[in-house]
Amino acid sequence: MLENSPLGQTTHYIDRYDPSSLFPIARHTQRQVLSLTSPLPFDGHDLWNGYEFSWLNPVGKPQIALVEIINPCTSPNLIESKSLKLYLNSFNLTRFKNTTQVLTHLTDDLTQTAGAAVQVRLHAIDSPNYFILSNLPGDCLDGLPIAVTDYQPKPQFLQTAPTLVTESLHSHLFRSNCPITHQPDWGSICIRYTGPQIHREGLLQYIISYRQHPEFHEHCVERLFMDILQHCQPTQLTVYARFTRRGGLDINPFRSNFEAPYGNLRLIRQ
Repeated sequence: MLENSPLGQTTHYIDRYDPSSLFPIARHTQRQVLSLTSPLPFDGHDLWNGYEFSWLNPVGKPQIALVEIINPCTSPNLIESKSLKLYLNSFNLTRFKNTTQVLTHLTDDLTQTAGAAVQVRLHAIDSPNYFILSNLPGDCLDGLPIAVTDYQPKPQFLQTAPTLVTESLHSHLFRSNCPITHQPDWGSICIRYTGPQIHREGLLQYIISYRQHPEFHEHCVERLFMDILQHCQPTQLTVYARFTRRGGLDINPFRSNFEAPYGNLRLIRQ
């Protein structure tokens, strides 16, 4: 049950390896709210980057790495973010034989929690190919001169014109809130689609309307996807979010009905 998660509770930060700190959250509960049934109308994943990961080698010398975690959106569970932070911290004073042993523990534990195969990669902190510092594709909506009065999701803002287009649009003005702690979650949203042209002012108003909405990152992206799919009826649609980090972690959900996830395109504020 969600009330048993470590979110919003006083927590003892363990520093010895402990996979029991991981907390799964079933995806189906929120998907029922969106009338999502199998097969899903999208594919994709939740990509996590961990910047504060360390363990000890056999003689007690600290080792560090960047950790990249890819949880498929078809997994039964998402992984609650604070529990993941606690889990990664539990490696700090634990000795491991080698990096392979560390990677095996990470992969096995996260796969068991998600209920599906999770990919985990460890990167050296000076790895030149881990991140591609980039911008989201397409036109930025943020300069549009709009008035805003609604701060709960309002799909009625989504309107289309008869013209058929293929385009990519993005905004850096997205904000939602953790449903447990009510802390803000800041992110950038990319929308790529083919179909009736979406009115840009309404799309930006819709994105901003999440500003007081309490929902996890992954659920927000799926709500965005379904609202745009139902109200704008594109034949092809991608919704991709890059959230800023909290507790040394960032979450980047990707949902699409026509293309594979991009590389790890890190934004400047990440």
